[in-house]
Amino acid sequence: MKVQILGSGCPNCLALEASARAAIKELSLDADVIKITDTDDIMEMGVMMTPALAIDGDVKSVGKVLTVAQVKSFLEGAA
Repeated sequence: MKVQILGSGCPNCLALEASARAAIKELSLDADVIKITDTDDIMEMGVMMTPALAIDGDVKSVGKVLTVAQVKSFLEGAA
């Protein structure tokens, strides 16, 4: 599973990454966290506001810092 964090590296992007990593650990998932910072790559995924979370290329959330529980629900739905 690939968990993608889309954003420039801003504080909100870092917070979303931390939530994603914690959720993956709590669920004991084998997942890679990939940071996508290139604006063109982000726009190609249809994202116009960051931070954003995608799982295996499927955008799940845009413009929000998700809690660990919220990320877990997306991960459980994708597993």
